[in-house]
This record gives sequence, C-alpha cells and structure tokens, in this order.
Amino acid sequence: MTNYYIEDSVIVGDNVVIEPYAVVRGNTVLRDGCVVGSFSYVVDSVIGENTVVKSSRIESSEVGANCTVGPNAHLREHAYVGDGCRIGNYVEVKKSTLCDGVKASHLSYVGDAYVGKGTNIGCGVIFVNYDGKVKHKTTVGDNCFIGCNSNLVAPLYVGNDCFIACGTTVDKDVPDGAFSIGRSYLTVKEGKARKYLKK
Repeated sequence: MTNYYIEDSVIVGDNVVIEPYAVVRGNTVLRDGCVVGSFSYVVDSVIGENTVVKSSRIESSEVGANCTVGPNAHLREHAYVGDGCRIGNYVEVKKSTLCDGVKASHLSYVGDAYVGKGTNIGCGVIFVNYDGKVKHKTTVGDNCFIGCNSNLVAPLYVGNDCFIACGTTVDKDVPDGAFSIGRSYLTVKEGKARKYLKK
C-alpha cells in the first residue's frame, strides 16, 4: 500500500523518489533522479533532472535540472525556473522566468518578472507588480545582487551586474553596473524609548 498519490497521467523518469504524502497530478513530468518530498503538491508541471522539491506547491510551472525548491515554496502558474536554481523557504513565484543559477532563498515574492542568470534575490524582496489596476513587468539582468527587504516597483528595468542595497525601493530604471541605495538616515534619540514602552 502506497502512502502518496500519483495520477496515471504523470510521466515518471528513472530513479525518481516520491516521498510519503506527496501528491502528483495532471500532465506532470518527473525527470530522472528528481525527488518529490513529503507533503509536496505538483500538478501540470515539469520537474527537472536531479531537482529536489521539499514540501512545496508547484502548479502549471517548469523547474530545470539540479535545483532545490522549498521547503514551503509556491510556484504558481507560468513560473519557469532554469537549471541550478534555489527557490527557498516561503518564496512565491508567479508568471516569471528565473534563468540559470538564480537564488531566492527566503521569504520573497517574484511576480511578473524576468530575472537573469546568476542573480541573487535577498530575503524579503518584493517584486511589486500591481498598481491597483494593472499588473506590470520587472526585468532584472544577469549577475545582480538584490539586497534584503528591497522593493522593485514595476514597470522596471534593472541592468546587468547591478547591486541594490538592502532596504531600497527601486522605482526607476537602473543601468548596467550601477549601485542603488534609497534609505532614510537612522535617527537615534537617547533615553526617549520609555515614552513608547508599556510599564
């Protein structure tokens, strides 16, 4: 008796591991050597060779070879992830292309975006794709570093080899090789905390 669920329509390659309590449905292809970890849900998607999916949800998407996804990541419709990528804890990807070697390791939202090869997306980065009426696209070039807690406000173009400092809201295009920082200066008022603390 198996303790996972896999539909007859699923194509399974050689040496694939499907762990307990995984659900694999629809027109899904599991390529050679991949792992679908416990509590994962995969439907109408392609999982590449030697890719490991850890307790994550993947819908109508494609993941390349030698990637790791999760734990607790969510690839929504039309997410295309290249080879050698890392999609980490609580990262959500929707209608986006992440080229080879992209890393988004924790707590980020990537929506309506194109992200070039080798780019690192820091913790808490948000691709701000919705203006209240229309969804817009963000393009990020190759070999960029997007610092933690940055907001990329679409429509937006970030060139190749750019560095976005943590805590920066980017709302205009950034040329190749540029360093971008947008923070207010920290003000420290000594001895004033007691006014705001409960006694």
